[in-house]
Amino acid sequence: MIEPRYRAVFGACLTQGTVIGLLFAYGLLIKELETEFGWSRTLLSSCTSLAFFGMGIFAILGGTLSDKYGPRLVLCFTGLSIGVGFALMSMVSAAWHLFAIFGIFVALGMGTHDVVTLSIVARWFEKRRGIMTAVVKIGTALGQAAVPPLMAILILIFGWRDAVLMIGISSGILLVIAALNTSHPKIKKNANKLNTNDGMLFEAVKKTKKFWALCLIQLMVITSLLAIPVHIAVHGMDLGMSATKAAGLLSIIGVSSIAGRISIGVFFDKVGGRGSFFLCLLPLAISLFGFALVESYSYLFFMVAIYGFGHGGFFTVTSPVVANLFGTKAHGKIFGTVLFFGSIGGSVGPIVVGRVFDVTGSYQNAFISLGCLILLALSLSVILKAKDNNLSTI
Repeated sequence: MIEPRYRAVFGACLTQGTVIGLLFAYGLLIKELETEFGWSRTLLSSCTSLAFFGMGIFAILGGTLSDKYGPRLVLCFTGLSIGVGFALMSMVSAAWHLFAIFGIFVALGMGTHDVVTLSIVARWFEKRRGIMTAVVKIGTALGQAAVPPLMAILILIFGWRDAVLMIGISSGILLVIAALNTSHPKIKKNANKLNTNDGMLFEAVKKTKKFWALCLIQLMVITSLLAIPVHIAVHGMDLGMSATKAAGLLSIIGVSSIAGRISIGVFFDKVGGRGSFFLCLLPLAISLFGFALVESYSYLFFMVAIYGFGHGGFFTVTSPVVANLFGTKAHGKIFGTVLFFGSIGGSVGPIVVGRVFDVTGSYQNAFISLGCLILLALSLSVILKAKDNNLSTI
């Protein structure tokens, strides 16, 4: 019989892959919606921005509920929500329909896919926290690689409306299966102390400089990381790619991010958070500046591979950093709050990038600005000192 902790890893992995695969696949719908309704990319980016902001709010709530009641019911509810949301997208006929779907259904699903699943890993695996987080995030990479091409094929065969209906129904079923495999290990209860053998409570954590540094890093980096999946496929089409080739860009991000996730997971267990942040943020900066310079889509594949390494690494490192800095007593709430700051950037990034394109006819200035934000985050990460695995040093 499979141990509960490995069943939980499977469930977390499947959740990550399904939800993020859906997010990446939406980039392929932009051209379809733009053609059918004449909606601007600012508008089409705005609905995802609303989802990202809602994700941050629901991440705090979902993390808190998971800390208290466990992950299973939370993930069942939110998994069904995002599946229903994508299925409902097949009936969109007005812009407000899209905003309602993303602001409620998609935001709920995205709000817990990271905070709850990675809190599960942080609780089950203390000594191998980095590499096991990487294993779960490989699920994300597989979803990035698999779902967009599947969406592209379904669009070609059935049209975009039937494609999102089929994807939505299938995703809801997969996410319920994933949720039923998750669980938390039993933890000791001690609500009268700010520090317990399981870590710090949120009231103590929010007074530390490292917590606020993590929040700011998340804000700046996620501004970039949630804008690129929305716009990179349509950017490739602007450079002359077919929809199928543009879906390949998203798949490359998924595949190359596997190397980033594994590398950062192993590296984190050896050296901790500060060096791990450097290893993933530097490739992100290089790739974003590269996107601004590349004019031929043949070179875009190479830059996307570099981006994917950093993308996968960053989404792997944050949860174990939170656990090593502050313990797992309130990991869901702490990590959820850090993700909330990321959701602010995630809600701004796609819409601003879309607006820059609508005004200038190019993504170049947007890519340069995002690269500068990554460099600022890199400079701030120095506050995460090498002693971050000892709660007494915080």
